[in-house]
Amino acid sequence: MLFAHDTEVALQSAAALVNTADEDPDPLAEAASYQAFVQQWEWSGPITYDAAERAAVSAIRPRLRELWSMGEVDAVTWVNDVLADERALPQLVRHDGWDWHLHATPADAPLASRWIVEAAMAVVDVIRAGELSRLNTCAAEDCDNVLVDLSKNRSRRYCEAGCGNRANVAAYRARQSNG
Repeated sequence: MLFAHDTEVALQSAAALVNTADEDPDPLAEAASYQAFVQQWEWSGPITYDAAERAAVSAIRPRLRELWSMGEVDAVTWVNDVLADERALPQLVRHDGWDWHLHATPADAPLASRWIVEAAMAVVDVIRAGELSRLNTCAAEDCDNVLVDLSKNRSRRYCEAGCGNRANVAAYRARQSNG
């Protein structure tokens, strides 16, 4: 494990949320698909699944996406701005089978606030470890998805939308046609 479990989950959930912006149909637009998406990340605290919450969660996607194109100084500013905007107050908590970890928002804070603050707290760990380069964009020419490279050797190049498989098949076919 490269980072603490909660850091990795926060980074992966932020990337997954960012990537929903380019899906058609948008999984956050309809109540049922939104609920399924949110539930896979096992958020604690209240979740309403209503239109206002869906809109608020959708609204943080562009701000989260910014992280994947920032250098260290800009990422530090981003983190500090998010934590200040959301009035984050880190606290150690243990719940739902998770051992001690940090929460920086009250348990009853709106989901969008909890999501962006969790991402900001995770990026704190990434910056402190000098690993900001692990926040990448998919290497496929036709894909703008973001990804978190948690591999030991920093080798992850493709998102989870099947781009790696498509690239491998295309390379195989190119080799076959040239052989």
